[in-house]
Amino acid sequence: MTVRWPWKRRSVGQQLVVSWAGQQLVFVLADMPQGGRYPILKYGVEKQGADSLEDFIKRLQGLGLKGCATTVMMRPEQCQLLQIDAPAVPPDELRAAARYQIMDLLNVHIDDITLDVMRVGEGEQKGSGQLFVATATNTVLREVLAISDAMDWTVTVIDIQENAQRNLQSAAMKLDGRLDRADATLMLDQAQAVLTISANEELFYTRRIELPDGFYDGNWRPAEEEVSTAAEAYVPVQAYVPDFNVGGVSHGTDYSIPEPDYGAATRAAVDPKIRAGQEKAERFSLEVQRSLDIWSRTWSNLPLDSVRVYVGERSGELAGWLDRQLGQSVTALDLSTPFPGFDGGVLGDTALCAPLLGVLLRTETRKL
Repeated sequence: MTVRWPWKRRSVGQQLVVSWAGQQLVFVLADMPQGGRYPILKYGVEKQGADSLEDFIKRLQGLGLKGCATTVMMRPEQCQLLQIDAPAVPPDELRAAARYQIMDLLNVHIDDITLDVMRVGEGEQKGSGQLFVATATNTVLREVLAISDAMDWTVTVIDIQENAQRNLQSAAMKLDGRLDRADATLMLDQAQAVLTISANEELFYTRRIELPDGFYDGNWRPAEEEVSTAAEAYVPVQAYVPDFNVGGVSHGTDYSIPEPDYGAATRAAVDPKIRAGQEKAERFSLEVQRSLDIWSRTWSNLPLDSVRVYVGERSGELAGWLDRQLGQSVTALDLSTPFPGFDGGVLGDTALCAPLLGVLLRTETRKL
C-alpha cells in the first residue's frame, strides 16, 4: 500500500481537520479563511467507546461532518519522526534512499511503513545536510482511511503534528514581527508534550516528551507558593466582624483569636503526595531545559528568541511555572487571533484540538 503525503492543502470552502487514534476522533471544522483568519465553526472530541463502528459513524454524521474535504493529522503515537543525514542523491530519489537508511531505526519492518521526507531547516542554514523522515505503519493508515471512507471524506493531505505545530508558532512569530527569529513551542495533552523549534517558517528541531503520571491535571505551583497562598487567603475575624465595644464595655462576642499557625500550611505543602507531584513536574522541566540547551549548543548562530506553551485554559498557569523553572520568559501561545471561535471548550478538548489548527495554515508546497 502506497500513500503519498502531499505538503499542500485545499484552499477553498469549509475545511475539516481530524485525527483518529485510539478509537478517538478529534476534529476541527473551519469556515473559509477571511483576511488571514480561520473562523472555527465547531470542534471537539468524540470517543467510539462501546459503540459499533456503524453506530459511531451515525453519531459523527449527526455532528454534520459527513462528506467534507478533509485533512488528517497523525498523532505522535501513530508515527515515528526520525532525523538522519541527507543522502547524497537527486531530490526525486530521496525517499527511496531514506527508506534504506532508516531500516535499522524502525520499530517495525520496512515493508510495513509509508514515509515522507522533509529538510531540517532552510537550505542555506547549517541543518541543510539533515532530513526529517516521517513514517507510519500501513495498518495505521488503513484505519484512518477506513473511517474516512465511512464518512465520505475526501482526504487531501495526511500531515503530522510537528508540522502543524510549526505552522502555529510561525503564525505567532509573524504577528510579533519576528518571523526570522527562533521560537520554541510546547503543546501538551494528557499523555505527552511536543516541543518544536522553528525559524523562518521552517522546522529545525523537535522532541516528544512523555508526561509524568498526573502532571497534566496536577498543581504546578512550588511548595513555598502554596504557603504564601494560604497566608494571603487568611482574613482576621476582626477585619469583617463589627466592634460592639461601647464605653469600654464589650456588648458582643469576643472574636479575638491568636495568630494562625502557618506551620500547618507548610506541612500540608510538603505533604509526600504533593512533593511527589512537584518532583515529577521538576523532572519534566529538566527535560525541557535539556532540549533548549541542545538547541543553544547546536544552533549558536540562531539564538532562541521566545518560548511559548499551550495546554488549553491552563496555558497561562503553565507558562508562569515554566518561566520560573527555566529562568527565561515563557508565554502562553495565543490562538484567538488567527482562529476566532476557538475558545470556551471543555478542559482537555481544547488541548487535543489545538494542534489540528496548524494544518489549516498550510499554504505552500514543501521544498525537499
